[in-house]
Amino acid sequence: MELILKETINTLGREGDIVNVKPGYGRNYLLPRGKAVVANKNNLAIFEENRAAIQARIEEEKKISSALAKKLAGTTVTIPMLAGSDERLFGSVTNGDISKKLAELDLEIDKKQILLVDPIKSLSETNVVVKVGFQERVDITIKVVPLTEDEEGEEKE
Repeated sequence: MELILKETINTLGREGDIVNVKPGYGRNYLLPRGKAVVANKNNLAIFEENRAAIQARIEEEKKISSALAKKLAGTTVTIPMLAGSDERLFGSVTNGDISKKLAELDLEIDKKQILLVDPIKSLSETNVVVKVGFQERVDITIKVVPLTEDEEGEEKE
C-alpha cells in the first residue's frame, strides 16, 4: 500500500515522504490516526503544493535537533544513589531518572528519547544514547556514584 506521510514517523520516514507499507498497518494504524493519506493523484497534487512548507518545517526540525545534539555532546550526568558494599544499587537508574537530571541541567529531554537498554543497577560509568531528532543520536555519559549522607539529608526534606 502506497501512502504519503503527514508527519514524521521514526520507523518509516519524514513528513511528505511516499512510503510502501503493509496494507494492515496502513489501513488499521496510519490512516485512522491521520498520520498518512493514500498516495493518489489528488493527494499528490496537494502535497506538491505544500512541499515548500513541509521542507521549511523539516529544516527547522533539523536546526533544533542539531543544536540540541551540540548541547548534549560530551555531557556527563552524575546520579547519586544508595548502594550496598558490593556496589550494587538499592533500586536502579532508569531513563526517567536520567531525564530528570538532564532537566536540572536545563536540557529538556523526554524519557522516551533516552535509549537505555536495561536499567543501571550498579555504581558505574555508562554511555547512553539519546535520540535528538529523526535518525540523529548523541552519546552521553551517566556516572552513578554512591549517595553521601549530606545528599541523603537533602533528599528527605
